[in-house]
Amino acid sequence: MLQKCLIGLLASASAASVLAEAPLTVAWREKPPYYYFDEGKVAKGFMLERAKQVFAAAGVPAVFVNEPQKRIWANFSHGNPNYCSISWYRLPEREAVAQFSVPLHADLPHAVLAVPAVAARIRSHPNLKSLLSDKTLTLAVIDGVSYGPELDALIAASQNRIMRRTVETSAMFRMVAFGRADYLFVDREDWNYLRLKYPELQSLVLIDFADMPPGLKRHIVCSRDVPAETMERLNRAILARNDTPRR
Repeated sequence: MLQKCLIGLLASASAASVLAEAPLTVAWREKPPYYYFDEGKVAKGFMLERAKQVFAAAGVPAVFVNEPQKRIWANFSHGNPNYCSISWYRLPEREAVAQFSVPLHADLPHAVLAVPAVAARIRSHPNLKSLLSDKTLTLAVIDGVSYGPELDALIAASQNRIMRRTVETSAMFRMVAFGRADYLFVDREDWNYLRLKYPELQSLVLIDFADMPPGLKRHIVCSRDVPAETMERLNRAILARNDTPRR
């Protein structure tokens, strides 16, 4: 009887250990050069590699999967267990359904990317509020994407015509290049990568505004059931390789 009890206890301990080491599912969306499939096959990207290094350094087993942005946030809203995603802005509606790590990366400020025919008109506006009040301009916006709380609020109140599409960043850039809209707000990492990949983008004009909000910080996001101890291990691994401030 004692032997059977010991065997049972060992089996239970082993099962608990396996459960504790069950890998997290870590989702990433298609957004070159942060994370993308090279030639449609090999997963690459500087942020994807950074995230893999953080999970490895933290000793947190992880399986990385590619999923669309809307599905990722639907999974958080539905309470998918053992689930994380990488490189997201910290917004109140997201904090309501997930927990955030310390910052993994800090963006550069956005810029305006415009077709040449309207570049002078855009430059004539002294600030973003003036630009977004121009009823003659069409602004391209990727549906479901946040440009940060300040720009999101300005876009929501804009008097521009809005062309809203659920497409990848590269597709939206090309739509603007082909004249479907006058301008868009651009992540500089996106622009530096995509302008080299797609020759048709070379005609677009990059314009800076002095009152552009500062670049936002990106975080690893995990479902509520991921233990606090796991989040702290991830935080320590991020801070060990990052000079980004904790909050």
